Amino acid sequence: MQPFAAGIPDPTSASVLGMPLWLWVLLGGVGLFGAFQAYYWIGRKLGPRLYASRLGRKINQEAIDKVERAVSRWGALAVYGCFWVPGLRHTLPWVAGVLRISYPWYVVASALGCLTWVPVTSFGLYSVLWGWLKLAAESPPLAGAGLVAVVAVVAFLVRRRRRAARRRVEDELPVP
Repeated sequence: MQPFAAGIPDPTSASVLGMPLWLWVLLGGVGLFGAFQAYYWIGRKLGPRLYASRLGRKINQEAIDKVERAVSRWGALAVYGCFWVPGLRHTLPWVAGVLRISYPWYVVASALGCLTWVPVTSFGLYSVLWGWLKLAAESPPLAGAGLVAVVAVVAFLVRRRRRAARRRVEDELPVP
């Protein structure tokens, strides 16, 4: 009888484009940490003028106000939390710079965010991708059905979110 571990592949043997996966994760974490520092310092340098820039106009004022309230209330904890919220991940650091939150705490929060978010998403996404590819190799119709189901769920959620946003806008309009 083979030991249970014999069926589990060696995690250090995983590679993408010939480079070990752990090195991709490390480089991704360093790159994201660098981007977060750049976002902060650009926001700090531009200050409130950032909101009038092309980037600031892409993000509506209501979203900026929400982010400002979160940063004002939670400080560096909001920076850590933003890693786990897709739209906030690349918006909050700019605002943190504009609001000039404590840079040492910002560095700690962004480092902890990179150290936790990058490996989880890298290995999680890697597992999902390889799991789907293995399913596709064994049963292409089942893999196709799974992909169609995922696309349908995403489309449903996007449509529902857009409808809710439209309803909020309609509710705010004055009644004639």
